[in-house]
Amino acid sequence: MNICVVGLRGLPHVMGGVETHCAQLFPLLKKMRPNDSFTIIGRRAYLSSVMSQYEGLWIVSLAHAGGKHLETITNTLYGVLYARFVLHADLLHLQGIGPGLLTPFAKALGMKVVVTYHSKNYQHRKWGRLARLMLRVGELSAVTYADRVIAVSRSLAEDLRRRFPRAASKVHFIPNGANHIVKGAAAIVAREECLAKYGLSEGKYVIAVGRLVPEKGFHDLIAAFKAAESGYKLVIVGDADHKDAYSESLRKDAGEAIVFTGFVGHDALRSLLEGASLFVLPSYNEGLPIAALEAAVLRVPILLSDIEPNRDLGLDADHYFRVGNVDDLRRKLVQDHDRFRFDPESLLQQYDWDAIGAETAKLYSTLQTEFPGGKRAR
Repeated sequence: MNICVVGLRGLPHVMGGVETHCAQLFPLLKKMRPNDSFTIIGRRAYLSSVMSQYEGLWIVSLAHAGGKHLETITNTLYGVLYARFVLHADLLHLQGIGPGLLTPFAKALGMKVVVTYHSKNYQHRKWGRLARLMLRVGELSAVTYADRVIAVSRSLAEDLRRRFPRAASKVHFIPNGANHIVKGAAAIVAREECLAKYGLSEGKYVIAVGRLVPEKGFHDLIAAFKAAESGYKLVIVGDADHKDAYSESLRKDAGEAIVFTGFVGHDALRSLLEGASLFVLPSYNEGLPIAALEAAVLRVPILLSDIEPNRDLGLDADHYFRVGNVDDLRRKLVQDHDRFRFDPESLLQQYDWDAIGAETAKLYSTLQTEFPGGKRAR
């Protein structure tokens, strides 16, 4: 089959959970399905080359409108047209419910469509009323018209089957993976060198990872950290896609005790995670949190907000605090961080990328019968 993936910013080394998901999954799928062609559509603002290759994948950067409201949908539109009329794609794999808005259009052009549902983006506080409405329409379009829908968390899959019973048979739970962070040799970036760069001492800082957007809840973490007066430092790894009032309001607290690293590479992230005393994810909204999985499998003590996708990880109750409750988080931060440590072996078994790749490949195969020999049926 000729497969085109649309809806992400780009690969490789582009910040974001969806991008991490795609960077792990699609090279695996290429190895599992060597006769298939995989093209990843990215966005000009995040990619330096118009066309490149990455681990057997073709990476193509296409134009998009500026600004957070139109960037994704315009790039998706160009991606759908490119997939049909340039690549002659058999299968279009859309990433997210925003891109899912164009599912009916892609179907009308004759392509099979798979949509991966990463999170309920319409719950993100950065969006206004119209944007939230369009994201809900995108969800409805994806579930109604896609040939298959992949939900990355069990609770998302169950919720979709409950709300869209007629489409329940096409919804499949295939999670994000975790074991990529521990594969291969030791981190290239020496931990001591990495920590020294940010003025950190091993075991003497709390870490959080994610984009600087309201749904990640970093404002709650900063408030709780200040109130805790623990003597530790707080490190926030990540950046904003677009500078705005929220990200700037967070950065005003930067200083000796609160460090913003911006986006860092895979090896530096591993070093920062391994040196931390505690990983905290205070999110209001997630699909299945890859950053939390990465911290967990590196055996970093972990503390999460009690939203359902975080509870899907199945940790003991002590690893959760009430979402949005700064005082509850503060009380956890001043406790001995070792109490939030656990054995990650069960997570490694559940969230293994090889198994996830195999499940996705099997799902593709259920659609391939309409394309004898992997070619578009005409």
